[in-house]
Amino acid sequence: MVTGGSRGLGKDMALQLAAKGFDVVITYHSRKDEAEDVVSEIKAHSRKAHALQLDVALSQTFDSFVANVKSVLKTTFGAEKLDALVNNAGVGTYVSFTDTTPEQFDNMVNIHLKAPYFLTQKLLPVLNDEGSIVNISSGLARFSLPGYSAYGTVKGAVETLTKYQAKELSSRKIRVNVVAPGAIETDFGGGAVRDNKDMNNMISSLTALGRVGLADDIGSVVAFLCSDDAKWVNAQRIEVAGGIFI
Repeated sequence: MVTGGSRGLGKDMALQLAAKGFDVVITYHSRKDEAEDVVSEIKAHSRKAHALQLDVALSQTFDSFVANVKSVLKTTFGAEKLDALVNNAGVGTYVSFTDTTPEQFDNMVNIHLKAPYFLTQKLLPVLNDEGSIVNISSGLARFSLPGYSAYGTVKGAVETLTKYQAKELSSRKIRVNVVAPGAIETDFGGGAVRDNKDMNNMISSLTALGRVGLADDIGSVVAFLCSDDAKWVNAQRIEVAGGIFI
């Protein structure tokens, strides 16, 4: 399962997982049409797929969502449980520390921290032993840029959560890792990295490999961590950012 799998990084994660032999459940917030396009693309490559609506900011809906997951696993996939969970769904915010409101901060916490905490908790009964969880953080948890204090702070908390999940789920041999993307050319944050040439050039100049990231730079790493190829990788933070701010 990939939350927020209808576009951007989540879409590529879903496609890369399918290419690696996984059947895939994705969630979407509001763009059902985009989610169904991803499902169709996965099916075209002879894998099963299904899209479910989920607003990760609303933790009170997680019980009913899990009930839907159980039903879809049985009817669409002929399965009882998931092999892997990718907590990817998210939105950005760009506002100075001095101007950030409690409402903006709470929104970041609900989407980026409470969701991977409580959605994972609720999904544990339908996650296989020896499965994999991948949480998505950000390079902004390691380095700081003005305007991202709320986002970077909660992503730092996700990295701490990852270590606790890896420790406490070890009895079930469930691996938990965190991927921290750098700046990526998607529509995230209004598409600034993709569409603002000056920003794109600035980030490229600070990156050892001389460019900003693309969606498929991230999806392949997530697919690896979900697979048996990463069977001995656990509690690790992997930054996928081309070597920015080395």
